[in-house]
Amino acid sequence: MTGAEIQGMPRIVAVGAGRMGRGIAIAFAYAGHRVSLVDLRTRSGEAWEKLAGEARAEIEGSLAGLAALGALAPEQVPVIAERVQLVRADAAPGALAAAELVFEGVPETLEAKQEAFAHINEHCPEEAILTSTTSSILVTQIAQFVKRPERFLNVHWLNPAYVIPVVELSRHEGTDPAVLERAKAALEGIGKLPVVCGPTPGYIVPRLQALVMNEAARMIEEGAATAEEIDKATRFGLGLRFAALGVVEFIDFGGADILHHASREMSGSIDAARYQAPAILGRMMEEGRLGLKTGSGFYNYENRDVAAYRGDVLLRTLGMLRHAGLWRAPADSTRG
Repeated sequence: MTGAEIQGMPRIVAVGAGRMGRGIAIAFAYAGHRVSLVDLRTRSGEAWEKLAGEARAEIEGSLAGLAALGALAPEQVPVIAERVQLVRADAAPGALAAAELVFEGVPETLEAKQEAFAHINEHCPEEAILTSTTSSILVTQIAQFVKRPERFLNVHWLNPAYVIPVVELSRHEGTDPAVLERAKAALEGIGKLPVVCGPTPGYIVPRLQALVMNEAARMIEEGAATAEEIDKATRFGLGLRFAALGVVEFIDFGGADILHHASREMSGSIDAARYQAPAILGRMMEEGRLGLKTGSGFYNYENRDVAAYRGDVLLRTLGMLRHAGLWRAPADSTRG
């Protein structure tokens, strides 16, 4: 099936032919879209052929890797790869003029972003949705470079972009709600799970994972545990639990009081600044909003079938155990 055979799909342009642009192109091409992968840098013929060859090889290699794991048939690899059109700088205006949804993915400097959006502003249609895939620059900083900032937001993909379902959308105060909904719908249409946050440093996932990764490195530095033991604990303990329950859901499930007391103890024994509980947790303790066991916490459980919910959480956890090959059937006989 080609992109032309699927009705109502937006014209997708990824600006920047590096790793992120290639991953985004694969994600949309896999879902049937035709994608323009645009390079804005003026290059010699030889330099362009080298870049194009590298991009094509990475796209085809990534798809071949999925095929080797049974995610698609080998004969689909060239069909999907063909949906990605590599566009050199002199042809960029034509590709941008046809765009309905643009993902800017040039290097992570304000200067590079400003230069890229100068091209995008000049050539894209007024109604096009413009996004930056930056992982480190606030949406409010880049919005100043956009001709129509109401049509702009940050869209942060998690690598590999064509595999990880979550895509983080960071809006600014001027982002048109209808534009946000259109961007979400486009991502949902290719099987992604968009999550929305405000103009906050680190989005959601990087902000959480940086704390975990730094603490893991610190534990190795302190001699608290080896890298192998930490990885075993995170894959089959921490990771398995958080694959079955969201982080905030997990707080409610166990109880905000447990987190409150654990934070107090580790704040005293490890580091006061790193483990100090946020003020919101103290307010929840005062108000008796401890989570599932009191009927409300970060979520409201008053009209929820708690027994069915607990059963669903157990089912999710068992599913992760089975996937990891760690579920064991009960013993057939009583051991003496």
